[in-house]
Amino acid sequence: MKKIIIPIDFSKHSEYALQTAAKLAKKYDAELLALHMLEMSEISLTTSDGLQNQKTAFFLQLAEQKFQNFLEKDYLKEVRVTPIIKHFKVFSEVNDVAIEQEADLIVMGSHGASGLKEYFVGSNTERVVRNSNIPVLVVKNNVSDVNFDVVAFACDFSEEAIKPYLNAVKMFNNVDTKIYLVHVNLPNDKFMSSLEIEKKVVNFFTKAENSLDKMKDVHYVADYTVEEGVLSCANKMGADLIIMPTHGRKGLAHFFEGSIGEDVANHATLPVMTFKI
Repeated sequence: MKKIIIPIDFSKHSEYALQTAAKLAKKYDAELLALHMLEMSEISLTTSDGLQNQKTAFFLQLAEQKFQNFLEKDYLKEVRVTPIIKHFKVFSEVNDVAIEQEADLIVMGSHGASGLKEYFVGSNTERVVRNSNIPVLVVKNNVSDVNFDVVAFACDFSEEAIKPYLNAVKMFNNVDTKIYLVHVNLPNDKFMSSLEIEKKVVNFFTKAENSLDKMKDVHYVADYTVEEGVLSCANKMGADLIIMPTHGRKGLAHFFEGSIGEDVANHATLPVMTFKI
């Protein structure tokens, strides 16, 4: 892991992301790319009106100064930080920056759920995940330990889950991280017998690993929803991180073969990392 992008909007949640990313940067000797998206319209940036140009230049300078002040943190003193400012608040552009900079990870803060309103749904974080081709780490608070010793990887053992699984294994290959795969069996039309599940698991590891050694790392849980099963199993095993494969073009509402909503990212107190299928 060489480069980590952190979109900054000056909120406490983006500072949580910055603190977490700083710890990851120290652990992996990585560079932080602090990205601020200015909410400036194209008209404001391209107009030929003299007074409007002056106003635009003033607000750009003001935002840049605020950004610089935001990055003056003690925990960043020993970290390489490159500030990047984009002039449009279109969060799909975060992926463009990631590709341009050859970044390995995006770290974002999220409000999660609050009462009856699911802030994550339709939020900037969800938009970034939807459009990102690289892993996105979603945090709701300052993550004290980024070692991620125990990881719960939610998996339906379909063939399309092989790519995100191998990418996750590769990311944690050089650290002492134990990845457990969690399969949730549902009491509806997706219910499978033990034999049916085992056949899928055998096929998955045969194609992914050319070995069945990691079948011992699979946890099976029966629950009413995938999100409830993943969260309860992750808590039970003492996981430090939950990994979710996602169809990026469809957002967080489409994991696995079906749709389970954004509840895992909304309700998990643990950090959640997404890998695009």
